[in-house]
Amino acid sequence: MSKRSIVPFGPQHPVLPEPIHLDLVLEDEKVVEAIPSIGFIHRGLEKLVEKRNFHDYMYVIERIMDVEIPDRAKYLRTIWCEMSRLHSHLLWLGLLADAFGFESLFMHCWRMRETILDMFEASTGGRVIFSVNKIGGVLKDMDNSMLRTFVDMFDKMEEEVRQLTNVFLKDYTVANRLKGVGILTKEDAVLYGAVGPMMRAAGIESDTRKLGYAAYGDIDFDIITGKDCDSFSRCEVRINEIFQSFNIIRQAVAKIPEGPVSVDVKGNPNGEAFVRLEQPRGEAIFYFRGNGTQFLNRARVRTPTFANIPSLVKILEGCDFADVPILVLTIDPCVSCTER
Repeated sequence: MSKRSIVPFGPQHPVLPEPIHLDLVLEDEKVVEAIPSIGFIHRGLEKLVEKRNFHDYMYVIERIMDVEIPDRAKYLRTIWCEMSRLHSHLLWLGLLADAFGFESLFMHCWRMRETILDMFEASTGGRVIFSVNKIGGVLKDMDNSMLRTFVDMFDKMEEEVRQLTNVFLKDYTVANRLKGVGILTKEDAVLYGAVGPMMRAAGIESDTRKLGYAAYGDIDFDIITGKDCDSFSRCEVRINEIFQSFNIIRQAVAKIPEGPVSVDVKGNPNGEAFVRLEQPRGEAIFYFRGNGTQFLNRARVRTPTFANIPSLVKILEGCDFADVPILVLTIDPCVSCTER
């Protein structure tokens, strides 16, 4: 009879980019059970709505106040959203390469991501956190010459990204570490409430952007899915979403209308709103309730990582101990987002 032992995993693990903690129940080198611990870096963001002005919570407040933003602002938000997806997926690919020990591949992924961050800085003044939205639209416009320059840059970048991502899709070492590892079936993805690439890699066609918020209702794009339900499929979905984002940005730039980028909004929010949107990691859910003052009564945020943790626990069951860092990485965890 195999002896069971409990091994603490993270948040100090050298391969793990996020401070997640798991207690792994092992039989020899096999994981029998994974028990997550959440709460290491709780920041109390939901409580802060009672003390911070509602202008800090723009997107949902627009729903409460029935604000209709200008069409140009909708397209600008869409372009910035897809640029965020590009930099997020390139960041994740770099971390995946680092987990394999491919240091040069890691550097190339982050070098390309740096180009996206430079474009953010040129268009918003920020890089990762760019705070360009406001209640009623956006703070800054991108003139058409900047938009055309960005499209030209994306056209040149796309071929280089394709060469880069071919390494992930065709390299034997990557396939050996990912294919057939961390199976999450379509049924289990539904049962455990998986979202984003984690869910779509199991063959489920669901993408909140198809609800048509911002300018997505005017954009033609397909939902990227996988069929093998494993870690390689999750990598493949994210890579294909990179090229989809290039195409969405091109369409948005081609269709963006002229006009103002914001409207004046007066008064305080009074009511409640429930909003779903697609982040790079998956569907995020926001619930806010206002009481007619500058402070809100309630805020609740469900992030994609929180939704994917049950699926992570499922795919860890029965895996080799050596595969744990890779499987944790395949959900693209953001623990600081989760512990709000």
